[in-house]
Amino acid sequence: MAFETIRKPEDIRASAALNDEIRARFTWADARAMLTGLPGGKLNIAHEALDRHVAAGHGDDPAMTWLGRDGARRAFTYADLAGRTARFADVLRAHGLAPGDRVFGLMGREPDLVVAALGTLKAGMVFSPLFSAFGPEPIRTRMDIGGAAALVTTEALYRRKIAAWRTDLPSLKLVLIAGDDAPEGCVALGPAMAAASDDFAPVPMDPEDPALIHFTSGTTGKPKGAVHVHGAVAYHAMTGKYALEMRPGTRYWCTADPGWVTGTSYGIIAPLANRVHMTLVEEEYVLEVWLSILQDERIEVWYTAPTAIRMMMRAGEDIARPYDLSALRFLASVGEPLNPEAVVWGNRVFGRPFHDNWWQTETGGIVIANTQAMDIKPGSMGKPLPGQVAGIVERDGDGVRECAEGEIGELALRPGWPSMMRAYLHEEARYAKCFAGGWYLTGDLAMRDADGYYWFVGRADDLIKTSGHLIGPFEVESALIEHEAVAEAAVIGLPDETAGEVVRAYVCLNPGFEPSEDLEKSIRGHARGRLGPAVAPREVVFRKTLPRTRSGKIMRRLLKAREMGLPEGDISTLESDET
Repeated sequence: MAFETIRKPEDIRASAALNDEIRARFTWADARAMLTGLPGGKLNIAHEALDRHVAAGHGDDPAMTWLGRDGARRAFTYADLAGRTARFADVLRAHGLAPGDRVFGLMGREPDLVVAALGTLKAGMVFSPLFSAFGPEPIRTRMDIGGAAALVTTEALYRRKIAAWRTDLPSLKLVLIAGDDAPEGCVALGPAMAAASDDFAPVPMDPEDPALIHFTSGTTGKPKGAVHVHGAVAYHAMTGKYALEMRPGTRYWCTADPGWVTGTSYGIIAPLANRVHMTLVEEEYVLEVWLSILQDERIEVWYTAPTAIRMMMRAGEDIARPYDLSALRFLASVGEPLNPEAVVWGNRVFGRPFHDNWWQTETGGIVIANTQAMDIKPGSMGKPLPGQVAGIVERDGDGVRECAEGEIGELALRPGWPSMMRAYLHEEARYAKCFAGGWYLTGDLAMRDADGYYWFVGRADDLIKTSGHLIGPFEVESALIEHEAVAEAAVIGLPDETAGEVVRAYVCLNPGFEPSEDLEKSIRGHARGRLGPAVAPREVVFRKTLPRTRSGKIMRRLLKAREMGLPEGDISTLESDET
């Protein structure tokens, strides 16, 4: 089925923070004006997220509510977090660390991790988050590449994933263990914090000083360390306001794990820079728990992932009926493209559409978005945010050719926005290859329509070429999900002597449906009707689950590797790709 544009009411258009007039007159000076900065043109992310609010008289405002799996609940004001991060910074300094040293965080959705991240930045050091579900080798590899000077983690994670190789990493000077006790050779964070001073002032940093390292794996599986600077906070603050409708006091919930860039950029920095009241939830996805949190915490802005949205869709359209979700005013999606059906489903079930947006670890923040003021074209990424210049290009030798409206090409951005990565650690040549013809080349294929909306097609290495046609997996997967039986889908191209490649689809079914030959024919027929015979899958394979990265994204390349019989080592490499 074709999805009609979701028209926004005129009162929402008029009152929304971002409209065409703001887009037209915006400059990066406007973004920097959202900050207070420090004397001499210096700044510090932690100062912009916490201390400036306290200095302005908002120390008693609620900053964060943490909800534990066991029913525990802890509330923190801006003054609380400012004091705790000061003490954490003092602990680092007391153990001989200096500005520029790199501190890694390995922990789940815990208040101590938020304190560690901002305390590290307050001390002028560089913070790098790690996903707590990583095994020992991915952790070790990233800490080795990053030259880790310190690690903050839990005792359980340390014993299981760090202790066996800790002495093999000569750069690692300090291991802080959350709680009151620590294994031999480590420091218990509880007593250390209790003895530390809370008057540690944020270290003035140059806007181009490194602040964050976010690791992302490419197709080779070797982690790339994307370096971001303190000046990125201007972009985090601006995009939090314009793309995610953050206002002082907004009740906000980002479900992303803090081990990924979203969990840092929009789970910590952007909300606090905008003085919101954020909710941090320890529990992974449990439908009834999450819906209760939306109700009981009166969440106004909810930033979640397509995987969670599709899981909710499998539960049916009546899932939200028992809950009072009247506080919700803005829903957004992050992590991978959001299928059109999910946008429309959200509008039916929650009374508001999910607003998709696009960005990467390398961009550091949201670049293209469906904002509150915009009509929503289901399946579109939206339009570039203020200050961003986007284009669709085709590589042409050492330069690029700009593509025409409606033509598929590589999504490109004009460099210079505050949160753009400044380097890949130790990989200057790899970083340089990301730029050509005055553009940053994202590696994502997209198309721009006549109204200026951008549409994701797929990663360049996911594109399927069959019988002269170029097919983006996302388009086919979105059509498959429209079938009443299909909950999730993944599409790949397999080698074929005649066509070059043929399209194969893997689907998980909604409750109440069972695999059968008739259902397979029905799904293929639906796809042919929507897409035409040249684009529709030749075969549909039923699966109970689809392979995912550790951050929840479907791994098409792993499906293809298994179908093509790649050696186990090659498959393991593919499985390490978490972005």
